Amino acid sequence: MKSAFRNAVALRTLPHYHFINPHFHSLPRFSVAAVSSPPSSLVSPSKPETFRFRRRSSPLRVRYSSMTGGETDAPASMEKQFEDFRVKLDEAGSLRERIRAVVNEIESITRLMHASLLHVHQSRPLSEVLEKPKAQVDGLKELYGRLAEVLCECPGEYYRFHNDWRSETQTVVSLLAFMHWLETGKLLMHTEAEEKLGMNQAEFALDIEDYLIARLTLVNGLFNDVGLCFLSNEMPRYVVNQVLAGNYDCPRKVLRFLTDLHAAFRMLNLRNDFLRKKFDSLKYDLKRVEEVYYDMKIRHLANGDSAEDNGTQGQS
Repeated sequence: MKSAFRNAVALRTLPHYHFINPHFHSLPRFSVAAVSSPPSSLVSPSKPETFRFRRRSSPLRVRYSSMTGGETDAPASMEKQFEDFRVKLDEAGSLRERIRAVVNEIESITRLMHASLLHVHQSRPLSEVLEKPKAQVDGLKELYGRLAEVLCECPGEYYRFHNDWRSETQTVVSLLAFMHWLETGKLLMHTEAEEKLGMNQAEFALDIEDYLIARLTLVNGLFNDVGLCFLSNEMPRYVVNQVLAGNYDCPRKVLRFLTDLHAAFRMLNLRNDFLRKKFDSLKYDLKRVEEVYYDMKIRHLANGDSAEDNGTQGQS
């Protein structure tokens, strides 16, 4: 009975494929050690085997190389063209540096002139206020002569470098116009401004828009450009300070001047640009002067009984 039980256990523990394959005992037996460990002659125990994959060349790279013939250097014509560009850009950069050096000196003189003209709002004699600014005019003319010599080296390219000194020139013309108005009570003409600065040459003249902007800058503020000290509404401020100093005839003169200037600008067909924006502010400055003059009239402080004053009232 024990032998029968032992045989039943043995039959139950046999693999399933032993019953499927009747030739199970006839199959060859393999050693586990022989399969898991390869022969020492195939694998070196000191240096493990490494696998190297060969990189395939990109089809785009192959196609580009076949189109260019394997040459990566730029054509000679392209190199020559960019070499010419480099030379021209270097020359333009050197020229701008020379222009900027002269413009910096012009800007320094305008600061001195402006600092002196600020005293006009105080109760000082006009001759004393204009003494230092008038002494700087000859220096400005000399600097603009040097600027003209630099621009003569590149004839026909005035407007290419115009922006390098445009803002400073507008400020200079504004100062000259204000000084001229303080002395004569009249507008500085375009030809007179060119003569003062020596900009009456064929290749080096005062741009008309710069002159017009300077006229409006005179009314709206002496320095209304980027990078300079801003003073808004120069003429109305001058009128108020003159009235406080006892000059009751000043509002009438300034009002007549601004009225004539406003009427003259009405003749121009101005577009929606910087010049038009500055012109639009002129009417507000004119209104401020009219208010000052009106206050003088109702207080019987202005000389309003003359025919000239009546003409001014009619224009305003």
